[in-house]
Amino acid sequence: MYWYDEYMSADHDTDLKGRQRGAASEAEPIARRKLSHEVLDRLLARLRAGEFPVGSWMPSERELMAAFGVGRPAVREAMQSLQRMGLVDIVHGEGARVLAVTADTVIAQISDSAMHLLTGSPSLLEDLKQARLHFEIAMVRLAAQKATAADIERLRAALDEHRRALPDPQRFLETDMAFHRAIAVTSGNSVYMAVSQAMLQWLEKFHDEMVRAPGGAEKVTLREHEKLFECIAAHDAEGAAKLITAHLTRAHLRYRTGDAPSAAPAPAKRRTR
Repeated sequence: MYWYDEYMSADHDTDLKGRQRGAASEAEPIARRKLSHEVLDRLLARLRAGEFPVGSWMPSERELMAAFGVGRPAVREAMQSLQRMGLVDIVHGEGARVLAVTADTVIAQISDSAMHLLTGSPSLLEDLKQARLHFEIAMVRLAAQKATAADIERLRAALDEHRRALPDPQRFLETDMAFHRAIAVTSGNSVYMAVSQAMLQWLEKFHDEMVRAPGGAEKVTLREHEKLFECIAAHDAEGAAKLITAHLTRAHLRYRTGDAPSAAPAPAKRRTR
């Protein structure tokens, strides 16, 4: 057999196998979709294209039914899905108004699911603490680099409030979280702000001991926050990163055990003959 014949034979075999694979895929059943899913996809495409600007009203149910040739249930399910996604606000008797999508609204969409997962999985809680550590390292670096005079004053005010709350454990916890939120604001990154807030809420919601300084460690926490503030105010990004690493690592080790500072062991009793 000449090389041409070999080439054509191999090409024919390859083409035949390709047609056979194509025929097999064409024979697979086509998944049926609910009409509401199709309506939702089309509405999402129109929203992304800017056809319905923020603050405007979506077409009425009747108009959408006529446009898509579907019944009222399909339109209502699609609109309810848009509402759950935080894209529209359905006002009874008026219609659906288009909402602005922000990092906060996007994070809010997963909050309930995240809290449900964290409740039943200790390993995920450990993963969250680890993720928070690396997240906050990057966040404080950026905050130290970008802090303006106004940002520094805002942080100073949050720290002062934190210091005044020292005698009240519950208030101290609230101002602790407020100080970390102020750092997120100082970063100037809206995603950092939203994610930082979500992480603190998730930890506080189900495992209060993970954000509360256990065993009277409030003074240690306050001193660490004071040093962190000084680094950010001095635009010392690496110093701030080292401090937040030590701060959260210490806290996470304590949270894992949930123990107060251990007392010194009692001296062993001397054995008597």
